[in-house]
Amino acid sequence: MSKGIILLAAGGTGGHLFPAEALGHELKARGYSVHLVTDSRAERFAGSFPADEVHVVASATFGSKNPIALLRSGWKMWSGLRAARRLIGRLKPAAVIGFGGYPTVPPLLAATSMGVPSLIHEQNAVMGRANKALASRVKAIAGGFLPESSGTYAAKTVITGNPVRPAVLAAAETIYRPSAAAQEFRLLVFGGSQGAQFFSKAIPAAVGLLDPAQRARLNVTQQARADDADAVAEAYRALDIPAAVSPFFADMAERLADAHLVICRSGASTVSEIAVIGRPAILVPYPYALDHDQAANAAALVAKGGAAVVAQADLSPERLAELITAAMAEPERLEKMATAAKQAGRADAAALLADLVVAISAHQSVQEFKGEHP
Repeated sequence: MSKGIILLAAGGTGGHLFPAEALGHELKARGYSVHLVTDSRAERFAGSFPADEVHVVASATFGSKNPIALLRSGWKMWSGLRAARRLIGRLKPAAVIGFGGYPTVPPLLAATSMGVPSLIHEQNAVMGRANKALASRVKAIAGGFLPESSGTYAAKTVITGNPVRPAVLAAAETIYRPSAAAQEFRLLVFGGSQGAQFFSKAIPAAVGLLDPAQRARLNVTQQARADDADAVAEAYRALDIPAAVSPFFADMAERLADAHLVICRSGASTVSEIAVIGRPAILVPYPYALDHDQAANAAALVAKGGAAVVAQADLSPERLAELITAAMAEPERLEKMATAAKQAGRADAAALLADLVVAISAHQSVQEFKGEHP
């Protein structure tokens, strides 16, 4: 018999859904039913999500200054709030948990107005706009990289780390084995769940600048946007480089574990998964993020010695070629980075976050929870 329903709310990108998925698995293992509220973008991630039901509730952003667009967004948000209230009234969840992204706003506003225990999880070092709008209303804030002892909401903030999916925990069992001279060198490149156009041009160009002996060792896996994938694959074919290129890899955790070096963005889920698995990385923060949250996320892993960070503006194909060349020539350095990254990982994050969810659903205060989990 179920211990009750926990309603998870997350935006439809991997950065929001992956930690929600990890929590869902942990809650199911503890005997809870799990429901997910999200948007239509989540369909490609839904296969592994442990939800008893998935609900789509209307929501909207208010980024436009056009009066008609603002009215339309306001109507969608109001419609979503009414739908969320009906859904919560029907499900009667023990708690509602938000993971960021604008689809979380209606269900969390509904939950807090109806007296349902609620909390938000912020993956990044800088709180996103949706979570910032909800922070004053919820009972607790769980953080991946948030500062715990400073800020407006420090008293109700608990640093749990970012939950990682079971596939990542399984991949973390794979020991890092450096690539010695003349051995195959596996390079993994990705830009978050939606790809990165910058990498689609810069990485093949950099690989083309490597000397023939290095290219002969290289095996590339690269995530690329659908519009770029064919051109990226053709670039590697022209260089005679074995390469897997796709907009999405369902087995990304296994590919991370298989990599000798990772070049990627520094979204919170990405940084957390690299750390738990323990792989050396060159992190390239997305330069146009409103709050520069990716730069702050990267700094957390760089400080431990598990990664290097390079600004996109400084990353010409020539500079990239230098970085790849150095990495291929220094297996001992990469092995030390892998070890440092793994030491920074929080493999227990899903369990700790589940403990917090259970406590909040039982109307326990954050102070009481912190006393039991020093």
